[in-house]
Amino acid sequence: MMEGNTASEVSFVSPHGQEGGTRPTAGAEAKPAPASAPASSNKPRRRSRTAPVLRILLPVLAGVLFLALWELQVFHKIFDLKKYQLPLPSAIWEAMGDNMSLLLSYTGYTLSEAVLGMLAGSLLGFIIALVATAWPRWGGGSLTLVAALNAVPIVALAPIMNLWFGDGLGSRIAIVTATTMAAMAINAYKGMAAIDPLALDLMHSYAAPKSAVFRHLRIKSSLPYVFTALKINATASMIGAIVGEFFFSSRGLGYLLSNSIKVAKMPLGWSCIVLAAIAGVVFYLVVERLEKVFIRWHPSRRA
Repeated sequence: MMEGNTASEVSFVSPHGQEGGTRPTAGAEAKPAPASAPASSNKPRRRSRTAPVLRILLPVLAGVLFLALWELQVFHKIFDLKKYQLPLPSAIWEAMGDNMSLLLSYTGYTLSEAVLGMLAGSLLGFIIALVATAWPRWGGGSLTLVAALNAVPIVALAPIMNLWFGDGLGSRIAIVTATTMAAMAINAYKGMAAIDPLALDLMHSYAAPKSAVFRHLRIKSSLPYVFTALKINATASMIGAIVGEFFFSSRGLGYLLSNSIKVAKMPLGWSCIVLAAIAGVVFYLVVERLEKVFIRWHPSRRA
C-alpha cells in the first residue's frame, strides 16, 4: 500500500483564533479506529498523598539545615570569616526585631519603585514588540536599540536618571523601566512571531485584517512568553530599585543597606538583604499566580 493512502489529520483554527478540531488532509482516507485499550489503563492514576507533603517538607528541612550550619559557624570556619563579616542568623534576627517598623516602611518604598518601574518597562517593551511585529521594516531595529539599552550597566544609568528625574521616586522608576524593557520586548516579539502557520493561513483565507490577526492570534500566542518576561522582571526590578537607591536616595532598602555597611552595622545590612529577597519572592509568586489564571488554556497548564 502506498504511503499517500494512509489517513492523516491536521488541526485547524476558527476565525476567532480558537482550535476548532481536526480535518483530514487532501487525499487522505479514513483510518479504522484503533482497538480500545484495556480497561485497566483507563483508570485514573491515584496521586500519592505524600508527594505534596514532601514538596514542601524537603525545602524546609534544607533551609533549617543551612541555617543550623550557619549558626554553628561552619561557614566561618570553611571560608575563614569573622562574625563582623558574616553575622550569625540570631544577630540578624535580633536586628530585624529592633528595626522592624523602619525595615517594613523601607521595604514598601522599594517595592513600590520596583512594581511601578516593572509595569512601565513591561508595557513599553510590549508596545515595541507590537510595532516590530506589525511593521518589521520600521520597527525591527527597535529591538536592537532596546537590547543595547539593556547592556548599559545600572551604575551608569543611575546618575543620568537622577539628572533627568531628580532624586525622588521618579529616578528609580526610570532605572527599573530601562532595566525591564528588553526582556519583555524580546520575549513578546518571539511569542507573536511563533504562531501556527496553518492558523495564519486560515486567517488570511478569511481576509482577516491585520488588527484581527493580532487580536485573535498573535497576542494570544505571545501570552506564555509575556508571563515568562514578567517573572524575569519581577526579580530584576528589585535589583534595579535597590542599586538605584545606593546612589541617590534618602529612603529604601538600598539606602539603608548602603548606610549600614558604611557604619559597620552588618546585622542591619543583612536584614535589608533578607527582606529584599522575601519581597522579590513574593513579587514572583504573585506573577506566577496571575499566569495560572490568565493562561489556563495553555497545554503546559493542563494536568
